[in-house]
Amino acid sequence: MGLFDDFSRFLEDRLEEFLRKNPHLELEMLLEQLREQEEDTMKLIADLQVQEKRSQDDILATAQEIQRWHIRIQKAKDAGRYDLVEPAQAREDALLREGNQKWGQMQGLKDRINQSQELLTKIQQRRQEVQAKATEAQKAREKSQTQQRLQTDNWKSSSSSYYGKFDELEEQFRSLETQEELEQMKRNMGK
Repeated sequence: MGLFDDFSRFLEDRLEEFLRKNPHLELEMLLEQLREQEEDTMKLIADLQVQEKRSQDDILATAQEIQRWHIRIQKAKDAGRYDLVEPAQAREDALLREGNQKWGQMQGLKDRINQSQELLTKIQQRRQEVQAKATEAQKAREKSQTQQRLQTDNWKSSSSSYYGKFDELEEQFRSLETQEELEQMKRNMGK
């Protein structure tokens, strides 16, 4: 495991060094992480909302069941069937406890939905901030590249005019040397 850990640490160090040298890539990576967090949070909210809907349906079904047993209790009392009243009352009480428990669970889901929506808002704000920084960094990088290009172009144009002056000088010396050679030949022929 030691070799793997060392290699893993080495790769992490290189990645961190690379990202420090290329901050725009670090911003892109952060943006991607924020996009993923935003997507995951939206999925969580959707899932919680489905659970909340199921919970509401369960509560409604339990409320209807409580109402049914409440009517049965009254029927048993009206019919003088007190032997049915007590068990029916126990059933209604159990359904009320179940309904209260389901209500508490639904409230917990609503709280989680609210917290998730707040988190989503924060993630979206953070993503906008990072996007703005990434845009600024991109503009700065483009400006820097443009300045480098201009400097390179200026250097090339000044060096080409510099070399152009040397080319003229080269021509003048060639002409002088050719002239000297012609005169030398004339002298040699005159001898």
